[in-house]
Amino acid sequence: MKIKLQREALLRPLQSVIGVVERRQTLPVLGNVLLVADEQGIALTATDLEVELVARTSTGVEEPGQITLPARKLMDIMRNLPEGAEVSMSLDGDRAVITAERSRFTLATLPATEFPTVEDIGETRPLLLPQPELRRLIEKTHFSMALQDVRYYLNGLLLELEPGRLRAVATDGHRLALGELEGDVAAEEPSQVIVPRKGVQELLRLLDDTDEQVRVELGGNHIRVTLPELRFTSKLIDGRFPDYQRVIPTVEDRIMQTDREPLRQALVRASILSNEKYRGVRFMLEAEQLRIQSNNPEQEQADEELGVDYQAEGMEIGFNASYLLDALNAIDGDRIQMGLVDSNSSTVVEDPDDGRYRYVVMPMRL
Repeated sequence: MKIKLQREALLRPLQSVIGVVERRQTLPVLGNVLLVADEQGIALTATDLEVELVARTSTGVEEPGQITLPARKLMDIMRNLPEGAEVSMSLDGDRAVITAERSRFTLATLPATEFPTVEDIGETRPLLLPQPELRRLIEKTHFSMALQDVRYYLNGLLLELEPGRLRAVATDGHRLALGELEGDVAAEEPSQVIVPRKGVQELLRLLDDTDEQVRVELGGNHIRVTLPELRFTSKLIDGRFPDYQRVIPTVEDRIMQTDREPLRQALVRASILSNEKYRGVRFMLEAEQLRIQSNNPEQEQADEELGVDYQAEGMEIGFNASYLLDALNAIDGDRIQMGLVDSNSSTVVEDPDDGRYRYVVMPMRL
């Protein structure tokens, strides 16, 4: 194997895949990146056995071959070489020799045959989506995923396919985020998959705001997303996601509307004196007025008052301020709407002019 190319042409794909390489591995080869040089160019593959990333560059192959190299050492070498440097790499026995200008590095390698890869993900249901819209869908919902919950199916993002619609849902049992993307989704019947947390985070890192389409394939045990010069594959969580429709309350008359930013700022200030662990704040609603109150074990207290559009019967309800702030930060519009039932029921937070995203927050006893 022999390759010769500009530093940047190797650094870019390396930066794309390095995120899945764990610093501590059960298998030594998982600390390496697989480099395959063939007539199509150079492919770099990294995996942690849950998520696999393959990045390509179409230049630089002088002699085909394949090998695995220490991922982070290779990354550090490329990052610290001068800009525009021409990099050559060849094999000398079980060592890779890298030269660039007056620099020379010899790296230990492991055989490519030891590297685990996922080529075939079985029968798939493919769909094409605009890259910015898929990124937005994940961005607006992923923060409600659970973190290391024993209910392992909550530690991921539900993707639900319906004819003409892709839905994303995340919940940790205390709050829920739901987003919908309408488009050319050729699903003959509804289906669900759960993407694990690490796969969701890597997807968010890789997707950008360019107008290019991405190909999403859902297999029996994997999801695969293909971008220009990059392929993402992740295992799915094997479990049944809860019936999220049951926890979205039906709101009839207790609807409050107000400007998003003043409410967000009032919540930030009130939460300063809330209990550090539970972050509880009390909402006291009356006609045209919302009072937000918080206190802590030191008997300190904060009070905030806001003018709101609310005509129903007065009520009090407690919330975790952090959950409400996450929902408000995910809404782009200037106005927000909160649909309330009673002091013991969840509330729905949304943009009154955009029904594609909804956020459900459970109440707290204060």
